Amino acid sequence: MRVEKKSLSWYLTAIALGIAVLLPLLAGMSYHILNVAIIMVIFILFSSAWNFLAYSGQASLGHAAFFGIGGYVSTLIARSAGLPPFATILAGGCVAAVIGLLLGLTCVRLKEWFLAMVTFGFAVIVQAVVASPLSATTGGWDGIISPRLLPADLPGYLLYEYYAILAITILSIVCIHLILRSRAGLAFAAIRENETEAQAAGINPVRWKLLAFTFSSFLTGIAGALMVHHISFISPEIFHAETSFWPVIYSIFGGLGTISGPVIGTVILTVLWDGLKELGLTYERFIVIGLLLIIVVIFLPRGLVSLPEVLRERFARKKG
Repeated sequence: MRVEKKSLSWYLTAIALGIAVLLPLLAGMSYHILNVAIIMVIFILFSSAWNFLAYSGQASLGHAAFFGIGGYVSTLIARSAGLPPFATILAGGCVAAVIGLLLGLTCVRLKEWFLAMVTFGFAVIVQAVVASPLSATTGGWDGIISPRLLPADLPGYLLYEYYAILAITILSIVCIHLILRSRAGLAFAAIRENETEAQAAGINPVRWKLLAFTFSSFLTGIAGALMVHHISFISPEIFHAETSFWPVIYSIFGGLGTISGPVIGTVILTVLWDGLKELGLTYERFIVIGLLLIIVVIFLPRGLVSLPEVLRERFARKKG
């Protein structure tokens, strides 16, 4: 994974965030566009959290577990204590982080895809537990109503909700950037490139991997809580494999191992996905997204963020 210097991908990210800030004005306060934009911003946070884990050389195919845990914890506390969701979102992230830490203590020594399968199995277990043994509290497969982030009777509530979620996402990305630019980021990179050499240099791989796993789980729990309170409903379906795969797809499509990759990948695929739906395409959009992903993996293995560099190299070769 790379912490990009000031490049075109960074400028594109800045432009994307600028458009995100101005989107409500550009969209003319359209309910549909704002709703899609809110979900897109939440998944930018989710994808960035997953991508942060990949920075330390780890992989997860079960991050839906922490996404759902954050949502359930925040919802149950808000319902039982009568607290506003903004006061319980942090609790959802903290519980997800603690569970991520405990899971990491048992399997963080595993190699990338062995760890990925363990996390996938964990998500399946959590879904089964929430759906059956804890059904009296969680509502089982019927699910439960989750309090909205803001009351629906508040004029312009969706607009305020959008900006609040956008602010949380931007703050999280800035934190990720600062961490990756710090000593911790150097340790993550060393472990990812060669864990044996990193250990010989005095870096404790287990310690730093646990840190990455815990922080990634925390941000994922925050994202899950935001999603659940936005749609005001949660059920065990939140733990489905599809939920785990989307951040992987967004990150690989945009640029695995980069800060701007999850942002660019999520924005482009979300706009394309919703645009194809508006054109009346349902199953066809799966084919389109699948073909695009195949093309990017084959011709741009470093994701869309590498496209400017690839074009520059080809232009330089032709010019030479």
